[in-house]
Amino acid sequence: MQVTVVYDNDAAEGLIPGWGFSCYIRCSIRILFDTGWDGDILLHNLERLGIDDFDVIVLSHQHWDHIGGLNHVISRTSCVCVPETFSPNLKREIARKSELVEVGSPVRLAEDVYSTGVLSAGIPEQSLAVRTERGFLVITGCSHPGLDAILARVESFGEVYGVLGGFHGFSRTGILKKYGLVVPCHCTVFKDEILKMPNSKRCYAGCSILL
Repeated sequence: MQVTVVYDNDAAEGLIPGWGFSCYIRCSIRILFDTGWDGDILLHNLERLGIDDFDVIVLSHQHWDHIGGLNHVISRTSCVCVPETFSPNLKREIARKSELVEVGSPVRLAEDVYSTGVLSAGIPEQSLAVRTERGFLVITGCSHPGLDAILARVESFGEVYGVLGGFHGFSRTGILKKYGLVVPCHCTVFKDEILKMPNSKRCYAGCSILL
C-alpha cells in the first residue's frame, strides 16, 4: 500500500504548491482522494509523478480547496464517491460525467478500503481507512468533524496504525503519540508542534508513504 501526496501547500522541487489537498492511494484499487483547488496544478503534479488514471475519485467534503480540480480529472475515472450531503446541483453535475456513489454510513469501498461515513461537527466530511499489515492508515481531508472523532470511528473497524492528511484545528496532539505514524498536511493549525513528535513525518506534494 502506498500513498503519494500530489497537492499540498508545500511541494518538492519540480512540483507546484497550492492551497488544498489531494493524494493518490495505491492498494487493491487506485484512488485519488480529493483534487485540490487548481486543476492545472493538479494535472502538472500528476504528470510529473507519473500518475495517469484512477479506479475511483473520493471527495472528503464540499470545500473548493478539496474539490476544485475535479473537472480536470473526472474523465480519468469511472466512479466518483462523495458524501451524501453534497449539494444536489453538484451531485447532478458529477453524475453527468461519471458514476456517482453517495456515502452516508460507514461502508467498505474495496477489499482493504473503508469510508468512515459522513461525520459532522458543522461541516459534513468523510475520511478513508486503508487496511495495512500494521493496522489502518487513516486519510483525512481537513478533519472538520474533529480528528479525535474520525480516529474513534476507524478504531471501531480495527487497530489504527497511523493518520495522514489535514488535521484542521485539532489541539489534543498528545493523543497522537500512540500511533506509529502521523503525517500532518494541508490545513493543520498545530503542524509545527506535531512535527516535533518522533512518530511524525513532514509532508508536501511529492512525498510518498509505503506501508
